[in-house]
Amino acid sequence: MTDKMKIEEIIVVEGKDDTRRLLEVVDADTIETIGSAINEDILAQIEHAQEMRGVIIFTDPDYSGEKIRKTIMEVVPDAKHAFLSRRLAEPKRRGSSLGVEHASDEAILEALRKVVTPVFEVDDYTEIPRQVLLDYGLIAGAHAKERREKLGDELRIGYTNSKQLIKRLQMFRITEEELKEAMTKVEESL
Repeated sequence: MTDKMKIEEIIVVEGKDDTRRLLEVVDADTIETIGSAINEDILAQIEHAQEMRGVIIFTDPDYSGEKIRKTIMEVVPDAKHAFLSRRLAEPKRRGSSLGVEHASDEAILEALRKVVTPVFEVDDYTEIPRQVLLDYGLIAGAHAKERREKLGDELRIGYTNSKQLIKRLQMFRITEEELKEAMTKVEESL
């Protein structure tokens, strides 16, 4: 690959391995959170980066990565988000944890091409009723976790637990129609 995709925004990752891996695939600058040890100095750096060039949060699809994403969103609510599915972030060696550093070139490029930005204007957005999520088996039931994981991949909103799912659907203004379309694909894949 001769010409790497150039990313204008600064990409926020968890550590050195993520930065190393991203730079093999794209031309970008990164800020490392040093895992979940993210501190006030790093948050200030991310806030400044957002003001200057914008940031893309690209953390691992695990509990720690979601915790970091949530912490950053409190300081920079309008940051963009890139998501990898848990499947695409699986390590080649057993015993290693999920991570951006394990993703293929194609998976990284796809995640960065499909960056999503939260929307905060409440104009005409209608929240999806909780009952609809229950009816789709996303909140409770035998395969709810698996359904949420596949839905998160389909909608590019990342893996969520039940409570986070409701927040992410609101944050990214996913409509009931978009949910229905995505769930049709999820059902086909089950």
